[in-house]
Amino acid sequence: MYAVVEIAGKQFKVAENQSIYVHRLAAEEGSKVSFDRVLLVENNGKTQVGTPLISGGSVEAKVLSHVKGDKVLVFKKKRRKGYAVKRGHRQQFTRIQIESIKA
Repeated sequence: MYAVVEIAGKQFKVAENQSIYVHRLAAEEGSKVSFDRVLLVENNGKTQVGTPLISGGSVEAKVLSHVKGDKVLVFKKKRRKGYAVKRGHRQQFTRIQIESIKA
């Protein structure tokens, strides 16, 4: 059984007991979160597609940790002008574990 769910503006294909990284959520570590924007559910070969969402569908997950991603370098340069700027950042992510999918 898997589902396609929208989390923080992005779509993820999730299955039960799967651990995924999503953009930072405003939730404490160890707390439960619920996502109700379910777009598709597949259960034993039977596919249910929403128009655009499945009514009554939800995905329950547990917040495992908040982490930072790899460093992204941003380098700007203009030729022959003596201008070069090197900056970077690390994106904030939340690691969640999918506990249940309800159609």
